[in-house]
Amino acid sequence: MIFPKKVLAGALVVVIVGVAAYLLFFTSKKEGTPEKVGEEKSQPGQKAEEAGLPVKITRIRRGELVMRLKSPGEAFTEKRIAVKAEVSGTIKNLNVKEGKHVREGNLLVELDEHEYRLKLERADALRLRYLSELLLEKQFSEQEKEPDPKTVARIKQSEEAFSRASSLFSRGLLSRDEFEKARREYELVLIETGRMKEEIMAAAKGLTQAEIDVKIAQMELDKTKIKAPFSGIITDIKVSPGETISAGRELFTLVDISQIKVQAKVLESEVGKMKVGHEADLKFSAFPGRAFKGRVEAISPVINPEDKTCTVHILVENPAGEIKPGMHADVEIAADIYKDRLLVPQEAVLVRGGRKLVFVIEEDLAKWRYIEVGLENEDYAEVLDGVKEGEMVITEGHFTLAHDAKVRVTQE
Repeated sequence: MIFPKKVLAGALVVVIVGVAAYLLFFTSKKEGTPEKVGEEKSQPGQKAEEAGLPVKITRIRRGELVMRLKSPGEAFTEKRIAVKAEVSGTIKNLNVKEGKHVREGNLLVELDEHEYRLKLERADALRLRYLSELLLEKQFSEQEKEPDPKTVARIKQSEEAFSRASSLFSRGLLSRDEFEKARREYELVLIETGRMKEEIMAAAKGLTQAEIDVKIAQMELDKTKIKAPFSGIITDIKVSPGETISAGRELFTLVDISQIKVQAKVLESEVGKMKVGHEADLKFSAFPGRAFKGRVEAISPVINPEDKTCTVHILVENPAGEIKPGMHADVEIAADIYKDRLLVPQEAVLVRGGRKLVFVIEEDLAKWRYIEVGLENEDYAEVLDGVKEGEMVITEGHFTLAHDAKVRVTQE
């Protein structure tokens, strides 16, 4: 196709105008933002490299390397009792609530004591009557004569024999039957010589039994007030104020969780590594990311024949009451303890080319060091060769480091 000359000329003019406009715009922009003479443009990352890459470090030290055994466990408490009424009666005051913390000796329940107080007063009145009769009879009885020398000698001999028997019995060198025989013989001498005259008269008058009845009545009266046998938390309340209850009725449960025990199971082959007093770390699903400290309190002397495991009892302080009986725990128990080992944190150890290494700090530079590793646990590795005690090793920010890279310590 042949274009007319006018069309070609018009297109040429448009192109020339466009090029001129572009050159004019570029020149004005360049003149409006002049660069300083000798100024160099910085490349990306150049400033960061000059300042150094941020890293965290720690000091290589010597210490104990603890190898731990893992086991599932379950929390429980030994101080848990069902509080029961020891006498019958009507509940006058119930000073408990679900979840209430109480201290040892706090008054928890009061029963109506009227009936028991009357019983005590009646028993005491009878005791006083018998006592007055005995005193009157003694007052008008003839004055006792001085015992003859033979009687005194017999009493002394009997006392010495009974004293020897008591000493032998207390040391386990005399049977109870032989001791009771010696006691009866001693009492018989006292009765025959008149030394137990007052005791016999009191028994004959009923005073002795009356005194016993007073003590029983007092005990029953005391039992109308139920106090906390130890400090703990109230739960599972089964009665209400004003309710009439019988002796032996369960009222509520008192539980102390200030100390919790955890039962862990250790394989038979690992029992020999368990020692009373060893530390244990416990983790509960209710507290993710948190570890509680405990110690081995006891090791069962019996192996379960079904799963060939041994029960290990771990004591955990629980002052805030966070751990509840029945909670499942992941337990790590200290088994083998290796002392005076050169240790680096596992966070510092890298593997490159199939070999383990760490980065240490020399001035402001990260130095690549291959290391020979011995024993390891989840937290630390024992270093046999490659670094020295006291050197600073990088624990964070070292995954992409190169040898002799400039670094900046942000935390130690």
